Amino acid sequence: MTTLRIGTRGSALALTQTGMVASDLSDATGVKTELVTITTDGDRTNEPLSRAGGMGLFTGALRDALLEDRCDLVVHSLKDLPTAPHDRLVVAAIPAREDPRDALCARDGLTLEKLPQGARVGTGSPRRMAQLRSKRPDLDVVDIRGNVDTRLGRVAPGDLDAVVLAAAGLRRLGRTDVITEYLDADRWPTAPGQGALAVEVRAGDEELVRALDHAETRAAVDAERGVLALLEAGCSAPVGARAVVDAGLLFLSASVYSLDGQTVLTASHAAAWPDDGDPSREVAARAARELLDGGAADLTGARP
Repeated sequence: MTTLRIGTRGSALALTQTGMVASDLSDATGVKTELVTITTDGDRTNEPLSRAGGMGLFTGALRDALLEDRCDLVVHSLKDLPTAPHDRLVVAAIPAREDPRDALCARDGLTLEKLPQGARVGTGSPRRMAQLRSKRPDLDVVDIRGNVDTRLGRVAPGDLDAVVLAAAGLRRLGRTDVITEYLDADRWPTAPGQGALAVEVRAGDEELVRALDHAETRAAVDAERGVLALLEAGCSAPVGARAVVDAGLLFLSASVYSLDGQTVLTASHAAAWPDDGDPSREVAARAARELLDGGAADLTGARP
């Protein structure tokens, strides 16, 4: 194979992320690459995520293109990828993670604490909505959709006082100048897998991209997404998770929110990494069980 065809969404962020993967893959293997732009269901609708159906919204068309041999691999934002395994596709590489934090982009350099009472803050994420309402119940949280520039464009004219976006996307686009506050990941856990990319191939083609896999990132995001899977909550559910590998341990903390932000359940666990077992699954199972025992099913619709 002399050229690898890489499937990607057509947004500026997706093209930038996929271009990074393509460059790293060429450097690691010497194989030439070309990008194949694919329109997903999420690109065709402006419906809020809560109504549009988050599961596979941004990934289904990419997977179809891969299965139909219109490309050789696809690049996803990992937080958009359903947690259930696919019977014909494999996430063969998860490159080193970018900054997983959320970022506040506010007018006049304001931070979350300094936003005035009743300030209008936009986000399309139910998890971020719940966190905003939990930290600042006086805010007017506005459900918005659109790409990075569209969302940022609503702040400048005064329609919104701020928006919350993923720091990773802003970093990859070279737009960190618009960030007025990075929200601490330990106190403001983000979507499972946020900041990480997933490189998916057809089963049997794993060696095409194996060189890009980053073991510590994979362990951390597997733990975060493992909690989401065990809670049987979708990728748009109000669930935040934070996992890191440090000093030979895999640490995981996961939180489940009520949509109004009034109820927050949190569980934290750790396991040795690496070891002969599966520490990601181990800490995810412990955290999920603690959350379910605490009533998470009532907040996410998960099984009791």
